[in-house]
Amino acid sequence: MRHPSPLRPGATIALVSPSSKIENGPEKTKTAINVLTGAGYRVRVMPNAFGRWRYMAGTDEERAGDLQSAFDDPSIDGVMCVRGGYGCARLLKHLDIARIAASGKLFIGYSDITALHLAINNEGLTTLHGPMAASFHEKRDTWVMASWLAALRGDFSTPLDAPKAKTLVPGIAEGELIGGCLTLIADAAGTPWQINATGRLMLLEDVGEEAYRIDAMLTHLLNAGAFDGVTGLVIGEMTDTDGKGEPTSWREIVKERLEPLGIPTVIDFPCGHVKNVRTLGLGLRAKLDAEQGTLTFLENL
Repeated sequence: MRHPSPLRPGATIALVSPSSKIENGPEKTKTAINVLTGAGYRVRVMPNAFGRWRYMAGTDEERAGDLQSAFDDPSIDGVMCVRGGYGCARLLKHLDIARIAASGKLFIGYSDITALHLAINNEGLTTLHGPMAASFHEKRDTWVMASWLAALRGDFSTPLDAPKAKTLVPGIAEGELIGGCLTLIADAAGTPWQINATGRLMLLEDVGEEAYRIDAMLTHLLNAGAFDGVTGLVIGEMTDTDGKGEPTSWREIVKERLEPLGIPTVIDFPCGHVKNVRTLGLGLRAKLDAEQGTLTFLENL
């Protein structure tokens, strides 16, 4: 995998909204913008970052135009998403993904942004799975922002205060980390942008899905062979799943579906839709020690 250039003070970061619209966008992105400018970055809000069309931040053409322009513009050094939601998959046929990957620019987001991570990673460029511009409207632990800013600078060291994951299947595995939101990974199966996790560590997390949907998506990926050749599994939280009417916990489902793979696996890793998350490099080589509950990156940008 080719790695993007880390962002040094003076770099310009574009804010884009390739998914859902955001209510009161200027207010909800104020904290992140202040932190970024305080760290020496320039922030450019793209024209449709706070746009509105149906449930998305502008039409497909408007959102794709912002995203492609941010990657094509030589005065922009990095691209950060404002929020997730829904809409990224609608953009893929409107984008020149090869040109985006060739730009070598740092790209960060999570949730629905997984659709773009998969496409860009498949073109050979590392991306960042982590908080977005609206994420810090909600107060988070100090180490979360430290991890975020360090990753922008190319450093993926494990924060000392970050919680460890729980062991599901012990063992040690290495490989490039790949993955993201389970729903988007399942949706991409059978498309040109489907996940390619052979020889890699796979990251999975999600939010707001009922227990049977977690079961269905994992089963679909198993049936599709998406886990074939995976070296290890890093499972974040399936946030807001338990308590939706089904007494079975999502953790029981993950154990029943994935433990038989027999590969090193952790659960409750701090990533995704939980409050306190690490910023991770999708495409960077890492070591998973499932017995210790740790994920250590073996390279930086």
